[in-house]
Amino acid sequence: MRRSMAARAIASISSRLSLTERMASGHAAGDWIRTAKGRDVYSGMTTAPTSVAGARTARVIDLRSDTVTRPSEEMLKAMAQAEVGDDVYGEDPTVAALEARAAETLGKEAAVFVPTGTQSNLVAMLAHCQRGDEYIVGDCYHIYRDEGGGPSVLGGVSSCPLPTNDRGELSVEAVAAAIKVDDPHYAMTRLICLENTVHGHIQNRITTHRIGELARSHGLAIHLDGARLMNASIASGQPVRELAQAADTVSVCLSKGLGAPAGSVLCGSAGLIRRARRARKLLGGAMRQSGFLAACGLYALEHNVERLADDHRRARLLAVNLAAFERLTVDLAATETNMVFVTPLPEHHGPLREHLSGDAILTGAQSPTIRLVTHLDISDDDIEQVLDSFRRFYRS
Repeated sequence: MRRSMAARAIASISSRLSLTERMASGHAAGDWIRTAKGRDVYSGMTTAPTSVAGARTARVIDLRSDTVTRPSEEMLKAMAQAEVGDDVYGEDPTVAALEARAAETLGKEAAVFVPTGTQSNLVAMLAHCQRGDEYIVGDCYHIYRDEGGGPSVLGGVSSCPLPTNDRGELSVEAVAAAIKVDDPHYAMTRLICLENTVHGHIQNRITTHRIGELARSHGLAIHLDGARLMNASIASGQPVRELAQAADTVSVCLSKGLGAPAGSVLCGSAGLIRRARRARKLLGGAMRQSGFLAACGLYALEHNVERLADDHRRARLLAVNLAAFERLTVDLAATETNMVFVTPLPEHHGPLREHLSGDAILTGAQSPTIRLVTHLDISDDDIEQVLDSFRRFYRS
């Protein structure tokens, strides 16, 4: 009964709030993006406020991130049956199949399989830039804020961070103004880095296209951190290759919403991917019989893309119901994909997390706005349990 009522509530609100309208604002997610610019957004991600071993229920509902998923039985079967070889010698057929599939999906010539999204972004940077070059980037983007300064530390590439709006978008005008003239006083602008999604926000394709045109007019390249690009495609109905069209290279994470245990693919032109493979070797990321992991990624691309719509639906279900609590701030316009941004009263922040943890529901400790992320290990029943836990907390 509750599920049907919630479904009717979603239909009612969604009928009044189009995707375009949802993309036009976002107070709670705006708070999150402002937090991402100034503080640790990974606060409390590795520890719960209390041990879930003493929780009131056996099943753990982990809403910290979509990186926490476990391989399904079908994915594990694909891994066990994978045909493998030495990928350093170019002899792993499953890796080759994954790379070909990823490149075709993204509309690029070639791809390279790497262990992590951070390495994927870094090898892209090294493929595009030389020491002393500069990349332009949004000030809340993962490649700038959350990857240890790798481009500068390991590549000698300088960053030029620009302010983004509350949706994480760069303005074309700001990017144009940041491009340096060819002068020995300045680092040479070589690359513009974009991201999609940004903290759950689907980026405006027209703006991305205009930044791509700007880059080409100045002889610059575009790298797109598309860790959750598949989420953007499914939620917006735009083909993923169109979302990636403006980018010379694009990185897609296989271990977030797509559910693989590890790995990302970097796609681009054949020449850029050859350079990225060299960078992967320099960074220690060349692997041997990596077809076992590649089989999981291939399974994810073949079976787990369209189902992202379920994650988005459940996030919407969660957001709509939490928005009914008077002492919670939940901006429904901010839930475009699989992320819900919840702002409790300051005095409730810690006690709420303790209460949820007691029900084996894990969240991060970000403040003031907490991010809740749905994924393939979260069911409709899990959403109901989360809502029940919130109800009991606010009744007490």
